[in-house]
Amino acid sequence: MMSSSLDKNKRSRGIRGRCLWCVNCVKWIPVLFIVTIVVWSYYAYVIQLCFLTVPNAVERVFYLLGYHALFIIFMWAYWQTIFTEIGRVPNQFRLPPSEVEKLAEADTEDAQRQVLERFAQNLPVTNRTVTGAVRYCHKCQHIKPDRAHHCSVCGECVLKMDHHCPWVNNCVAFTNYKFFILFLGYALLYCIFIALTSLKYFISFWRNELKEMSRFHILFLFFVSVMFAISLVSLFGYHCYLVLHNRSTLEAFRAPVFQAGPDKDGYSLGKYNNFQEVFGDNPKTWFLPLFTSLGDGVVFPVRAQHQPSSYNSMGSTQTSCEEQLERSPQPSPALLVPIECPA
Repeated sequence: MMSSSLDKNKRSRGIRGRCLWCVNCVKWIPVLFIVTIVVWSYYAYVIQLCFLTVPNAVERVFYLLGYHALFIIFMWAYWQTIFTEIGRVPNQFRLPPSEVEKLAEADTEDAQRQVLERFAQNLPVTNRTVTGAVRYCHKCQHIKPDRAHHCSVCGECVLKMDHHCPWVNNCVAFTNYKFFILFLGYALLYCIFIALTSLKYFISFWRNELKEMSRFHILFLFFVSVMFAISLVSLFGYHCYLVLHNRSTLEAFRAPVFQAGPDKDGYSLGKYNNFQEVFGDNPKTWFLPLFTSLGDGVVFPVRAQHQPSSYNSMGSTQTSCEEQLERSPQPSPALLVPIECPA
């Protein structure tokens, strides 16, 4: 009996393993589609347009240099977006088994809330749920850092999650958000460059001045580049807007909640500072697919009214005696009375 049950378990694990393998393969289909389009565009532009259609040598060299410069940096950014590991929640946010047991034994929502508040009181968290409770992931069994969310596709919580993108088969989050923005920007420039440089020969197509073999490649090259450019303009523009306002896609749809309430601009520190938070403080590396984002993906600068020094993780006011003295109107020397601050 035991051997038969063990065999059944092995078979079920084998079936699950094969299913997961198939699902993982399916996830790569959108990426393979993009790569196929890019490989074909390379052949159509370099071979069919530049070498077989463009008659002028100077024009051909200009086209090839410009194209390859954009092609290399575009594919570099795409590679970085796909293969950069997502930021994972540090172990300090994970509840130990004893705390998980206390949470499971808590009968009421208030009791569960108290368990989480006690554990989170020394953690750098300022975000709350809509009810004001500490954000907790029941699947990962840890407190969620600010701006972190659970991705159902990746099966784990991701630091500063923006969204899960099937076209890169990865979460777009803290570690690769800069790469994603550059990927969109360079993809747009790549499409615009192809459309502009092939326009003259696209017009020649309608005049029947092109060779039979190259004419259809150039026709589709122009149409595909224009189509992708139109779709990329709105997407790239939207993410530029998010960068300048220091919001993620998720935060744009649902404002992050602080102790003082929801605030869609809670992380906005001014457009230049917001830009630097994603692209870094060195202008030389802003437009290179190198990781230069500021911070660790766990703690983020917030506006003054949401700063952790003004309240603890349990949401209570925590203004120090020294801060009270600084904010109080200064009396005249004759009215000064010694004030004792508690230790």
